[in-house]
Amino acid sequence: MDAVITYVNGDDPLWIKDYETYAGVPLQTKRYRDWGTLRFLFRSIESNMPFVDRVFLVVARESQIPEWVNPETVKVVLHKDFIPADHLPTFNASMIEMFLHRIPGLGERFLYLNDDIFPVRPVYEDIFFRKGKPAKKMHVHFFALNPFRQLCRHSDRLSRKAAGKIPVPYYLRPQHSITPMLKSACEEAFSRCEADIMATLTPVRADGNYNQYFFSDYMFHKRLAISKRISHKHFSLALTTPEKIYAFISNPSKNFVCINDVEMTQERYESFRDAILKAFAMILPDQSRFEIEGK
Repeated sequence: MDAVITYVNGDDPLWIKDYETYAGVPLQTKRYRDWGTLRFLFRSIESNMPFVDRVFLVVARESQIPEWVNPETVKVVLHKDFIPADHLPTFNASMIEMFLHRIPGLGERFLYLNDDIFPVRPVYEDIFFRKGKPAKKMHVHFFALNPFRQLCRHSDRLSRKAAGKIPVPYYLRPQHSITPMLKSACEEAFSRCEADIMATLTPVRADGNYNQYFFSDYMFHKRLAISKRISHKHFSLALTTPEKIYAFISNPSKNFVCINDVEMTQERYESFRDAILKAFAMILPDQSRFEIEGK
């Protein structure tokens, strides 16, 4: 089974120059800030998800590749390798997600991870695939009262069109966790709505975008996937403390944790960052095969 990680180092001066040249909107710190946790994501995959054979690290450009990443064990993929050239550069995670199934050499079964989601306890692959079918909890909603829910609703409506379903007053929102995918189903869904998707691509997030939920919803509508909750803890840094996150990572009660960044003062950011890095360093002290030894 493969794993795909999308990563941005918002401190990279070359990437910042690209953003300032092409994005056309101010840089949002919370969306692109690098917390220094990527190496612990790789360590947690090796320690807690040993069934993962290959890890693909998706970055915008060569300058985004951390110096410690082992090129012999990590398959680094640049945006230009799988996203149409006339839509680059892009700084829109939702757009990038629409093309992940086109990553060269990607296997049929793969897991998609944002770089803020970490496996913190040992798990088995049948958490993600039950009898060959991707498994993830699908929530039902009627109202979309914020931009993210509107994105979910928009993606679900297109997935119903791709699956040949009639419109309904509600929409699905997949659980925000690691996403199991079938490459062939993603290809099929994309081909059925390619014109709709291509017409909405933007370099930064905007109304009318679709995201990865389009593929999860499509698989569920086509009965290629099942609804099954993944053991997962979500932290919004607006609603917690460094002490609580440290305590959870040190002794997790769920299999996965998502740490969601928000706008905050530099002092508060440093407090959270130090607590998170200290906790991960305690539970994952050893280098993984994905790191260059000694770096």
